[in-house]
Amino acid sequence: MPRSIWTGAISFGLVTVPVKLYSAVNRKTVRFNQLNGQTGSRIAQKRVDASTGEEVNYEDLVKGYEIASDRYVVIEPSELESVQPEKTKTIDIEDFVDLEEIDPIFYDHPYYLAPGTGGAKPYRLLLEAMRATNKVAIAKVVIRQKESLVAIRAMADHDILEMATMLFADEVVDPERLDDIPGADDVKTNARELDIAKQLVESLAGPFEPDKYHDTYREAVLAMIEKKAAGEEIVVQEVEEEAVPVPDLMSALKASLDAVRKTGGGSDDSDSDASAEKPKRKRATASGASATKAKTGAKK
Repeated sequence: MPRSIWTGAISFGLVTVPVKLYSAVNRKTVRFNQLNGQTGSRIAQKRVDASTGEEVNYEDLVKGYEIASDRYVVIEPSELESVQPEKTKTIDIEDFVDLEEIDPIFYDHPYYLAPGTGGAKPYRLLLEAMRATNKVAIAKVVIRQKESLVAIRAMADHDILEMATMLFADEVVDPERLDDIPGADDVKTNARELDIAKQLVESLAGPFEPDKYHDTYREAVLAMIEKKAAGEEIVVQEVEEEAVPVPDLMSALKASLDAVRKTGGGSDDSDSDASAEKPKRKRATASGASATKAKTGAKK
């Protein structure tokens, strides 16, 4: 059973909702330790003074902020504590906004909020009110001595509140600062190309099924580790990098649409114009080698 990592209360207006916080993810990253290739022993990380080469005791470490090359402002623990946010046990809701107004780029880490002791009724009331109004709560909370901006929403398929920590606006890189993004005036598309691209998108459209997708790299790494642990020899084959071809855009669109239609039972007329009947909604792999019938309806 998961353990709660924080207990407190949601506060909005004069209403208080006791809650427990649980992490909503369990990262599956394959982690490796650094070893000595000669002895097979783990490598110990040491704190070494760059000027003397001598190891530094933990109690002699201080925090320093670099303001210029090799120039630091040393900050004492008591000084840092003086500016830390007040430790509270409340998630203070500041605004309710529409879900569509939040760009997903602002989301950071997801959590679940479950009702705490005596909080079942106000928790349910808040959940149903947010679901009925399709609103997301924007709040601030202090967890582990750090103040976080969070978004709280009622999950569509479960009777639970989900809370995600968010990035602050100045932490998100403005895409306008990127030099490699062409504008609408720089690249022109015609109606014919757009029509075929739309048909291709709709032919591949279907409901989102999370269980369909897997971390194939992690699975391959774990399988390789099992083979090596069992004494099997791993044969490494060199793969030459191939130049990525730049096909004719119109030809590539039509060929992709034809492949989807052939595997999905759609029309073979790849030269249909903007008024042509749209192909049946099918889902196919990137190569167009297989397709499955798309289920009607989509989960939000």
